Amino acid sequence: MNHPIRQNSFKPPKDLAEYPVGTAFPSGHLVETNASWRSHRPIIDALRCSKCLICWLLCPDGVIHSSKQGGLEIDYDYCKGCGICARECRQKAVTMEKEGL
Repeated sequence: MNHPIRQNSFKPPKDLAEYPVGTAFPSGHLVETNASWRSHRPIIDALRCSKCLICWLLCPDGVIHSSKQGGLEIDYDYCKGCGICARECRQKAVTMEKEGL
């Protein structure tokens, strides 16, 4: 059986602008903030973060953005604290901390 030739030329994106346009919207597309019912909040450790952007890609609320300092920041007004970013971070740079501590 003939299989297509697999090309190994894929290079992962290094910046948010290199990702294709998709269904992600910037935070603020929600009518109301949903931070009031969050029990845990994600915290990004800038020293451990490799900026692979998997957290940005998988965030269902689109609340992870590039900061002016070159790292990533979270818009806590719209973060629901689901923990997907922490669970999927390969560098373990995102941790979930109990809200209010």
